[in-house]
Amino acid sequence: MTSFRLQTVAFAGVETLAIDVQIALTSGLPNFVLVGLPDKAVGESRERVRAALSTMGLAMPSKRIVVNLAPADVQKEGSHYDLPIALAVLAAMGLIPADILQRYVTLGELALDGRISGVNGTLPTAMHALEKNMGLICPAANGPEAAWVDGLDILAADSLTALLNHIKGTQLLPRPNPPIAAPAPEGARDWRDIKGQAVAKRAMEIAAAGGHNILLIGPPGSGKSMLSSRLPGILPPLSPREALEVSVIHSLAGQLRNGAIKSERPYRDPHHSASLAALIGGGLRAMPGEISLAHRGVLFLDELPEFQRGALEALRQPIESGQALIARANAHITYPAQFQLVAAMNPCRCGYLDDPAQACSKAPRCGQDYQSKISGPIFDRIDLHVDVPAMPAHELAQGQGGEDSATVRARVTAARELAQGRFTALNAAATCNAHADGKILEAIAPLNTECQAMLNDAAERFKLSARGYHRIWRVARTIADLAHAADIEKTHLAEALGYRRVAVTGY
Repeated sequence: MTSFRLQTVAFAGVETLAIDVQIALTSGLPNFVLVGLPDKAVGESRERVRAALSTMGLAMPSKRIVVNLAPADVQKEGSHYDLPIALAVLAAMGLIPADILQRYVTLGELALDGRISGVNGTLPTAMHALEKNMGLICPAANGPEAAWVDGLDILAADSLTALLNHIKGTQLLPRPNPPIAAPAPEGARDWRDIKGQAVAKRAMEIAAAGGHNILLIGPPGSGKSMLSSRLPGILPPLSPREALEVSVIHSLAGQLRNGAIKSERPYRDPHHSASLAALIGGGLRAMPGEISLAHRGVLFLDELPEFQRGALEALRQPIESGQALIARANAHITYPAQFQLVAAMNPCRCGYLDDPAQACSKAPRCGQDYQSKISGPIFDRIDLHVDVPAMPAHELAQGQGGEDSATVRARVTAARELAQGRFTALNAAATCNAHADGKILEAIAPLNTECQAMLNDAAERFKLSARGYHRIWRVARTIADLAHAADIEKTHLAEALGYRRVAVTGY
């Protein structure tokens, strides 16, 4: 019996699991058996491997071939097992030096003509290989993505023939270079494009500075979507650690364009027809959903009441925990999901609740019915509720809308740096005020006697929940940071209270 083994990986959320590809050539009727809990895509690799070798002029050995993917109790999903299985077969046939392959973690999909196609998850696999003090064999299309991992030996080939020639020393595969994502063009979706809406712009700046969730309510065409789309332009860039976190998730989802690491904060705006699995994550292979793809960035939900009720209610736990937990019968998969929620909605179905000339005959009952589609717990998890009124024609006729994105971003960045300094001093894991909780909030935002009495009175008068109470407190801390104030003052707290929605009523 001839046997051989090499390393590949499986994915459980953002966790990378080591998988042994074990092969044995034994006597018996010619057959190709694949075991180790493979899914349909992995099972079909037998035919892709057979066709790829045939294209190279190689025939499968006339023996019983058994390939085991160990550990055998872990579900194997995806097409990235093709290349390691093919290399294991070639090594068992004595066509490749076995000791060379055992120094690498391998992944890649094979085409029938022997080409190696790109696969998802190359970046976390490269990080895993470096931790194991091994190299990486991957498709050439994924080479730039893997090249972000410094000090890693990478063989990125576009075909099985090129890879074999490199191993035999007759061809040299160049080391791939890491690309850099092109920044957005200057002036694209600039803050100054927004005319008027001073209150809404102020609220968006507060939301950006503290990472707070915000809800925009107004008639059609008032600028809600424009405000939301320009929020990423005033957010500070990702730190290196955050960029790596975000890029790993996008790599697993196959959304790293040309292998470029993310430098700008994600902005996701799913359509309101999105299913629960598309929004939260899941599906056949438990892929990350929109909330995870928006990790460290913005999730914009336009036409909030039009989303499926179940999908919206599923947002409750991720908003609080910053994680999306996908429960399966045989596994629990967790993806990071620390996003900033920006939601927009009309005050009623027709959209003109406050305009007697355009409102439908069912006003104000239509507004109450429409807004009641959003449950109280969801409203309670949104820090700022802002009216965005229709713009009068004379304001639309004016020129630019004032400050540009760079000016506002400077203030937002300064406020976040103040907050980050406090968190660092306390050795806290939070990155912005919206994530401060418990004793951390008490330490970074102490209230004087007057402010405490004011907040307590508001809680009694407006029947605020404990969550609402603390969210107002956090928003007040952010407003104080924007004013470069060491402590929260009554004016900061009063402004925070002004952004809090009390009841579902007409606007």
